[in-house]
Amino acid sequence: MTVNLLITSAGKRVGLIRLFKQSVKNFCPSAKVYTTDMSPELAPAGIVSDKCFKAPKVTDTYYINFLMKICGENDIKIIIPTIDTELTVLAENKASFQNNGIELLVSDLQFITICRDKRLTCKYLQNLNIRTPQPIDKYHPTFPLFAKPYDGSLSKDIYIINNENELTTEILNHSKLIFMEYINRQEYKEFTVDMYYGRDNNVKSIVPRERIEVRAGEINKGYTRKNYLVDFLKKRMNHLPGVIGCICIQLFYREFDNDVVGIEINPRFGGGYPLSYHAKADFPSNIVKEYLLGESIDYSDYWLNNTLMLRYDDEIIVYE
Repeated sequence: MTVNLLITSAGKRVGLIRLFKQSVKNFCPSAKVYTTDMSPELAPAGIVSDKCFKAPKVTDTYYINFLMKICGENDIKIIIPTIDTELTVLAENKASFQNNGIELLVSDLQFITICRDKRLTCKYLQNLNIRTPQPIDKYHPTFPLFAKPYDGSLSKDIYIINNENELTTEILNHSKLIFMEYINRQEYKEFTVDMYYGRDNNVKSIVPRERIEVRAGEINKGYTRKNYLVDFLKKRMNHLPGVIGCICIQLFYREFDNDVVGIEINPRFGGGYPLSYHAKADFPSNIVKEYLLGESIDYSDYWLNNTLMLRYDDEIIVYE
């Protein structure tokens, strides 16, 4: 059985590539985990993959044909996207991939559209009975407040504004910023929760990761926590139409009164997923079982509590 996979826009995701290789080869030792990147020779994750293909920009009209071509030539049956900017175009072409025998691990276009616009995400979370930060009128503000782009990522262009002097003209005139209640980090703990959804759109695993330290928008130090959030989210997000594969929801949690504040949803593998994997929440194996072996996946909470991840800088060396 051939179980070749493709992980797109590999970049620096060395940990993600390595764990996929480990999981997939448990089912088929000859399996390959391929990657794409715009600069394969400079992509560490591409170098540790079995082969990295040079990709056009995701906005290029040739991008879908490029993916189809390399899948056909390399017997690739599953594609795993990793960056926000390609999710919409992939979701729009999901049926074409399926017609060619390729499973594209991306949720339906409607859900992707909701997640890509934080204004829509806010309404979606509220409909699930998950509180979100109160919106603030930037012309009649109360302080402190928080501002971020409605379509942003990687923690770019975010502002904590403590008083009127910090609310500059530049911030006020920024067309994409949305203004909201500031959630006090002294009262609330910050979490990203990895969730795996099966082909039946039912959740199969819920793993809260407490973010102890963050760098460039991704967890740098953190713990898995089996806490109130597991049952809270299972009750509200057990079945989400159109949702498959890995998603991660970002939220704040105050322990003394179990107050939960939803922030955003990323409908893809998050940068901190390796922590959940090493805590025995093996989403890559779920993907192989469902999409290649045709097995059904049951809900499981048999992952390890209080698993700590400490990230550090390392090097990939390539000799001429």
